[in-house]
Amino acid sequence: QVQLVESGGGLVQPGGSLRLSCAPSGNIFNINTMGWYRQVPGKQRELVAAITRDGSTNYADSVKGRFAISRDNAKNTVYLQMNSLKPEDTAVYYCNADIGSYGLGYHNYWGQGTQVTVSS
Repeated sequence: QVQLVESGGGLVQPGGSLRLSCAPSGNIFNINTMGWYRQVPGKQRELVAAITRDGSTNYADSVKGRFAISRDNAKNTVYLQMNSLKPEDTAVYYCNADIGSYGLGYHNYWGQGTQVTVSS
């Protein structure tokens, strides 16, 4: 079994910063693309940022220049540094990863989600 454990969400004022972390654990021999998505009630889940194993990144236009995704392959951990936060960034943020497991091949996994609220 594989689990993705997220941390770092919370309440922050507009203009503030937060750093999210996601650490997969369990039966893992390799992790390809890792990413962060977000969802607000009544809307579809949307990609925020993604990073490949070799470090290539992709961002939603709405967060370019404000958010930065990074990963530590030795720790199987992905981070999302969020700066200059706006009220419209308020959402539940989900970690996502393509993970190879011994005997199971590659599957796509989601974390449980962490709430980010930007409000004064």
